[in-house]
Amino acid sequence: KFSRAVRDFPEIIAVYRTTGETDYLLQAVVSDIAGYDQLYKRLITRIALTDVSASFVMEKIKETTALPLTQADSSS
Repeated sequence: KFSRAVRDFPEIIAVYRTTGETDYLLQAVVSDIAGYDQLYKRLITRIALTDVSASFVMEKIKETTALPLTQADSSS
């Protein structure tokens, strides 16, 4: 049910199922704290959540999707 619900929110750009104390990590893009609050309120109307915590990015230092791949040595 959780997986289906989060797919319907375009501002949620990534969802990870994790190990440890936290079950899921969501990455969302919102304009401000009020935008987060609106997203949260809409999400909890779709699924029951408990023990929710949030962190907010203050500054983007580095972001990339490029992988550090090297070419195989072709001299052999």
